[in-house]
Amino acid sequence: AYHNAKIYKERTKHWHDKRTKIKKFKPGDKVLMFNSRVKLFGHGKLRSKWEGPFDVINTSSHGAITLRDESGNIFKVNGQRLKIFLEPNKTLDEEVDIID
Repeated sequence: AYHNAKIYKERTKHWHDKRTKIKKFKPGDKVLMFNSRVKLFGHGKLRSKWEGPFDVINTSSHGAITLRDESGNIFKVNGQRLKIFLEPNKTLDEEVDIID
């Protein structure tokens, strides 16, 4: 039984590692943080589970990222809970040609 459990654990780890993406953040990046504690009942099911944006202050080799929020609070989170914040386009500077 121990041998079968060990084989199962190795296969599960291989499957998980194959599907996780290594995210690279650098100081100065703006990121969004996933909030897994959002209670959807009473707040609407269309409410975003992503909070932010936050500024990346520092990164560590083991995956912890130091962030600063808009009010200046500094805290650490797991890098797997973050994604890059893409600023919305405010104005469109280019002229677009429509081809029929």
